Amino acid sequence: MTRPMMTLAQPPSSESDPIEMKRVFDAQQSTALRWRESTAAERIARIKKLRDAMLAQREAFYTAFQQDYSKSPSEVEATELLPVLDEIRHIIGDLKKWMKPQGVWPTMTMLGTRARVEYQPRGRCLIIAPWNYPLNLCFGPLASALAAGNTVILKPSEMTPAVSAVMSKVIREVFPSEEVALFEGSLPTSQALLDLPFDHIFFTGSPAVGKVVMAAAAKHLTSVTLELGGKSPTIIDETANLQLAAETLLWAKFTNCGQTCVAPDYVYVHESVKEEFISTCQRVLQERYGRTAAEQKASKDLTRVINQRHTQRVAGLLTDAVARGAKARTGGEIDVSSCYIAPTLLDQVSADAAIMQEEIFGPLLPIIGYRDINKVIGEINAQPKPLALYVWSRNKAHANAVIQRTSSGGACVNHAVMQFAHGNLPFGGVNNSGIGNAHGIFGFKAFSHERAVLRGTPLMLVKMFFPPFTPLRQKLIRMTVDSLRLPKL
Repeated sequence: MTRPMMTLAQPPSSESDPIEMKRVFDAQQSTALRWRESTAAERIARIKKLRDAMLAQREAFYTAFQQDYSKSPSEVEATELLPVLDEIRHIIGDLKKWMKPQGVWPTMTMLGTRARVEYQPRGRCLIIAPWNYPLNLCFGPLASALAAGNTVILKPSEMTPAVSAVMSKVIREVFPSEEVALFEGSLPTSQALLDLPFDHIFFTGSPAVGKVVMAAAAKHLTSVTLELGGKSPTIIDETANLQLAAETLLWAKFTNCGQTCVAPDYVYVHESVKEEFISTCQRVLQERYGRTAAEQKASKDLTRVINQRHTQRVAGLLTDAVARGAKARTGGEIDVSSCYIAPTLLDQVSADAAIMQEEIFGPLLPIIGYRDINKVIGEINAQPKPLALYVWSRNKAHANAVIQRTSSGGACVNHAVMQFAHGNLPFGGVNNSGIGNAHGIFGFKAFSHERAVLRGTPLMLVKMFFPPFTPLRQKLIRMTVDSLRLPKL
């Protein structure tokens, strides 16, 4: 998920040794070749060891997340452990079926052949994970890569050092480095890894850094999966269930302090229900986090912004919006020293405010009134394609029209964020918000090469195309070509 997840200017940290990274990369080659023949049972056994070692460090992860950005144990369970365990459960149940070669019917010109699609491991894979969900977005793709039979090098974010240290311990306990290795560090470590000719790179982060990763991969013609981001819009029409919309959207927005790639970034609300929606949101926030500013700041259920630098960035968006006429209907309190920004609802936000130009990735939610849905759709389509789009409506035709006339990586009707958690749906972006998909069979395929295998027989139709081209053979070829114009029955 993502956005200002990994940036080109990083705080200083200890870097991994490029010579050691190259040694491990080279050592993984023989393992990758051997694992091409690995069975479903062997792959599942590795993934189960990862699961068990991860759960053995459960309490250590609680402490690490609290240390890195005050994330509560309940939120660690729900947003970090649960998605990885669900991914692993899915793999264990279905991997044997996913790995089975898929036979395909011959087309008309392929009569006399047999063909199938085989799923082959890509080989040596690099997973670069972000800071906002450091365990979820590192071990989730790792499980998919292992399911597909690959070796892996992991690069977690240097911005969550405590969590990275626990993940490193898990990896060292479960895997020798020639199978899976984890390297900590900041930009120099990432650059050294990107210089290596991996067979596949899975990156989660901002579109800006995604372009850097893609450019590095292009030097080796390495395939990529890019899970990026964007400003995910929400539309609430005049027929929507406002109570349910407020409860769900505020959960989706303020979980992890708004540092979620698929979080609602801004909300269009029909003018006829806008004030009622805002009032409902105010009540929900008070019920969840406290009735006063002091109570909300003291709430143990509010995760903090990752660091002071990002707190200042988000605070700058708020300051700019207010200077341009925006009104904080609730929230607005800031304490940079403790990385705290109150859950804030903004009204009357100017279209030229910085908060409407860049992904917020923090606990600020602009609410924009509208009357003409066509204008809203036009504004959404004028922006880069987002990772997610949410529509709240009791009118099925209204909701379907929005879905059909817009483009996004994923979408929800009368829900939010849960498209990420649905293991049978592809999770990924489109254009600026990403390339490729993850989760379930889609994650397995992301880390697999879909290899076409065709087997000929003595009755192959292709023989008619062998020279010499006698008049009869020319006639048969022409008849075959002309027959392709006939409609398929």
